[in-house]
Amino acid sequence: MPVDIQSPSLCIGIVGTGAMGRGIAQIAAQAGIRVLLFDALHGAATSARETVIATLGKLAEKGKISAEALAAASAKLEVVPKLDAMASAQVVVEAIVENLDVKKALFQQLEDIIAADCILATNTSSLSVTSIAAACKRPERVGGFHFFNPVPLMKIVEVIDGLVTAPWVSEALLALGRRMGHTAVGARDTPGFIVNHAGRGFVTEALRVLGESVAEFHEIDRIMREAAGFRMGPFELLDLTGLDVSQPVMESIYNQYYQEPRYRPSAIAAQRLAGGLLGRKTGRGFYAYANGTAAAMPVASVPAGKPASVWISQTHPEWAEVLRDIVAAAGVTVEIDHDPGPEALCIVTPLGGDATTSCLMQGLDPQRTVAIDGLFGLAAGTTKRRTLMTTPLTTAAMRDAAHALFAVDGTAVSVIRDSAGFVAQRIVACIVNIGCDIAQQRVASPADIDRAVSLGLGYPRGPLAFGDALGARNVLAVLENMQQFYGDPRYRPSPWLKRRALLGVSLLTEET
Repeated sequence: MPVDIQSPSLCIGIVGTGAMGRGIAQIAAQAGIRVLLFDALHGAATSARETVIATLGKLAEKGKISAEALAAASAKLEVVPKLDAMASAQVVVEAIVENLDVKKALFQQLEDIIAADCILATNTSSLSVTSIAAACKRPERVGGFHFFNPVPLMKIVEVIDGLVTAPWVSEALLALGRRMGHTAVGARDTPGFIVNHAGRGFVTEALRVLGESVAEFHEIDRIMREAAGFRMGPFELLDLTGLDVSQPVMESIYNQYYQEPRYRPSAIAAQRLAGGLLGRKTGRGFYAYANGTAAAMPVASVPAGKPASVWISQTHPEWAEVLRDIVAAAGVTVEIDHDPGPEALCIVTPLGGDATTSCLMQGLDPQRTVAIDGLFGLAAGTTKRRTLMTTPLTTAAMRDAAHALFAVDGTAVSVIRDSAGFVAQRIVACIVNIGCDIAQQRVASPADIDRAVSLGLGYPRGPLAFGDALGARNVLAVLENMQQFYGDPRYRPSPWLKRRALLGVSLLTEET
């Protein structure tokens, strides 16, 4: 490795001192690395240095770093007036505008300044590292070094290999990321790299669910938080990020993959972007905001009364057993005959299917049939929310009776319209499937995919571990049943998922 990343005298240059440049500068200085700050905008680099030092000062005031550490890190930050000063750096990181031509031009300038063994790193989040490197005389020393905002808090960095990036460059950047206190993961140069690629399943499928009028956006958020275990729902996330950021990323990855159906964006988001409903930053997105706080959304009250009796499908015996216990504990009769009685509420448990198809396949009365999602837990204490789903013909009386029954123990209940895959099943299955396809493409190792997604997106688990927790065969069944219902290649299972599900092994299993 020509560059000694662990050297006490290591010097890195940062070109571009916006939010990302400042964040990278902070963690580098805290790691004892000399940092040269340059920005083409007059005064921007000086302002960035002052901002970083002020941030470090607040950390010292809170006791998170010592006064000595504050002084040492501050002394490592140096503003330089000209790009020529990068001649003394061993690594130069660009964090400028996300424009391919501008980045290429910068790297061409830097090549005439820097040493022969200096690494050129781009913090691009969406552009091809290979394309940026192609403008250079020595493209082999160009690599991706993609951090996430806010850099000091998001402890993950993707190190991206362009097609001709030299191994020593990737090794040096991985080591540099670790020296800065981050988890560093390697990836091949593909659209979205790991994290932005893996993130396509969560919001894009949620938008599709909303577009089908399966449930209101806030109910989808509740299901994904309280049933599937996410920290925030997809529409809360879109409002936090801002549609002016999220929608272009969705469109970019979709088009870079030549309209791959798995990444298809939604007209809903495009329309809201055009209307200026960007999210928190504009005071209104999917939610309305007052002083940064989302307005409370209505919660359906629990209806009075319970069904006289309940018949439970045996399609999934393990779920049926839990449902019998819930119904019995509520003091309601469980019918054990093969066919339901004429007044019974009929409960079905589809996996990737809808209530209508499940009802008709079992010869049930659609007016008395309600589906329940068993994939994310049913017993009180194993889930904070149960999801019920009606057929288009389910009567209001049966819908309300089912709601009352499954809320009697205090568990929250969402009632949605018919949807192949409910809400959580279909969104999580898409997340797992895309993660599997990233592994199939060998963009990164299975373990690095899960590490990057967990840290970069804050999911409860990485996509492959999530699939293992739900059962790879269950996820495969969800996707196959959704594909059959919709006839949409969007839901075709990844070969990685299909083979491991059939073999009964973990989705994290690599091939020898």
